[in-house]
Parts: sequence; C-alpha cells; structure tokens
Amino acid sequence: MEFIDRMKNKARSSIKTIVLPESEDIRILQGAELVLKEKFANIILLGDEVEIKKQAKDNNINVDSAIIINTLESDKLSYYAEKLYELRKDKGMTLESATEILKTSKAYYATMMVKMGDADGMVSGACHPTADTLKPALQIIKSAPGVDTVSAFFIMVSKDKEFGKDGIMIFSDCGMNSNPTDVQLSDIAISSCESFRELVSEEEKPKVAMLSYSTKGSAHSDMIDKVVNATKITNEKRPDLLVDGEMQLDAAIIPEIAKLKCPNSKVAGGANILIFPDLDAGNIGYKLVQRFAHAEAYGPLCQGLDKPVNDLSRGCSAEDIAGVVAITSVQAISKNQNK
Repeated sequence: MEFIDRMKNKARSSIKTIVLPESEDIRILQGAELVLKEKFANIILLGDEVEIKKQAKDNNINVDSAIIINTLESDKLSYYAEKLYELRKDKGMTLESATEILKTSKAYYATMMVKMGDADGMVSGACHPTADTLKPALQIIKSAPGVDTVSAFFIMVSKDKEFGKDGIMIFSDCGMNSNPTDVQLSDIAISSCESFRELVSEEEKPKVAMLSYSTKGSAHSDMIDKVVNATKITNEKRPDLLVDGEMQLDAAIIPEIAKLKCPNSKVAGGANILIFPDLDAGNIGYKLVQRFAHAEAYGPLCQGLDKPVNDLSRGCSAEDIAGVVAITSVQAISKNQNK
C-alpha cells in the first residue's frame, strides 16, 4: 500500500478537523474536495462563503460538506483576539493589534482555531511563503513540552524500494532552522525519530545518519565538529536511539560503501533518517532527490510543535494538499494518544 494511502486509512480511524485558510487558491478547493470525497478528515475553509461557493461552482468543485467561516464576521473573532492578546502581550501586542492581525491574516486566525481546539490542525502555504505559516505557529502554538527546537522535515517517497523503509525516508531539517547548533541538530535528530515512528513505521527502528562531507574523521573543520558534537550529544541524551555520524551520504545509505568507510556502524548503509548540517544542504538535498529520482516530497512538515501545523510547497497540486491533510490528521491522532 502506498504511503499516502496508509496515511488516509489511519486518518479514517479517528476523523480530525483540519483548517485550510487559503480558500482563494483553486488548488485548496480541489484538495478539500478530494479529502471530503475520500472521507478521511473534516475540512474548514476560511473566507467569504459566497465567493468560495461561486469559485467552486465555476470550476465544478464540490465542497458542500466543508465548514466555511468568514473570519471578518465570525462570532469568535473577539474571543480569539483576547486570547491572542494574552499570549503576546509580553511581546508588546495590544488588544487592538491582535484584533487587526486576525482580521487581516487568515493564517493567524486558523492558528488560533488550532490553539483553542476548534480545529485539530492547519495546512497552509499553497500561495504564501513558508514564513506566513510558521511564524504564527511558533508564536501561538509553540513547542511541545520537553521540546526546545521546532524543526521541519520532508517525507521522501521513492519508487526505488532499496532505500529507507520501502523507499520512504525522512529528511531533516529542510525548511526551518538555517544553521542549527550542535544542540539543535541533536534535537532535530530526536524529533525526527518520533516523526518516523508516527508516520513511517511503528515496527522498524529509526536509523539516523548525521550527514557531513566527512566520514568518521576523513576531514576536519568547524562544520564537521558541529555534526560530531551533535551525534555525541544525541547518543548521551538518548542511548536507546540508533544515531551515528559524522558520515557522507553514500556511507549512510549504500551498504557496500558503509563497509569500507564505517564498518562498525549500526546505522551506516541502512539509514532511514538523514539529518542535514544546515538548511542549504537540506533544501538542496530534498529537491535533488525529488527531481532527479522523481520522488514524492511531502513537506515541509513541522515537528516539535504542541499541535500540528504544516506548510505546503507553493508548487503543490491538489493531490499534494490532500496528502498533507492526511499526514496532519495522523499527527493530530498521535498527539491525542500521547496526552
């Protein structure tokens, strides 16, 4: 069974409500239609009901079973504004500015819906930059208890089943932390293991490769030292996890090369999670795999937040949107189970 089909089936086990703030984008309406047709989540669309229904009708899209909320006319606007003010007053926010931001930003309004439990998760970013999705999430949802570093990851699904878990791998951080410290890299590695168990496999052990341009001391620099230290921190903090580094990409995923470069590693040659040293490497890496290997790339997905909020690529399709809604629903199910 394909990865997204598994996510949809799991989402159906406990239907969650996902809010989509970008109703002005035709792909969002098309994605919502797919979700509602396949019945794996409830959908909330933010915007003017008349305009949304007209756009849907004009494009032969059925979103009749979606909940549509006009944020400007919502009876919860003042309630959310008061709560947002309480959350951000120490940062200089006034009640007036909280009200204004909720009137002008549907992403902030949607994030408040998730914060207050009126939606289980949010998916946005089809027609807005990543920052527009992540900034309100970091300000309002904030990190889960015990998590110091919120990060972003991609689930890469390759037709070649040779790598990862039947062709599925997690790449982190590919969307949020530009130059993480060794401590932050360690946090990202630990969170990625939780994401692997949550979304990829509960049976197979996560195997984390801390990537570098060096393998086990083959080169020396401050950049390499960061990865070495991150690996050491992770192994000391979570000795139950399989985390190794520093290692080059080929050593991480090719058994024959792993035997030559790091024969004693329990990770090398079979890694299913790749931790990149910085955002340059992560972003370039996932796009190379997506384009050259024709892999499906789902993300950037967020890990470490108290409630699920996920970003979309601005080049996403309706099918991509439906897939990320399914993933977000599964994250919401997992968070409820862990409470």
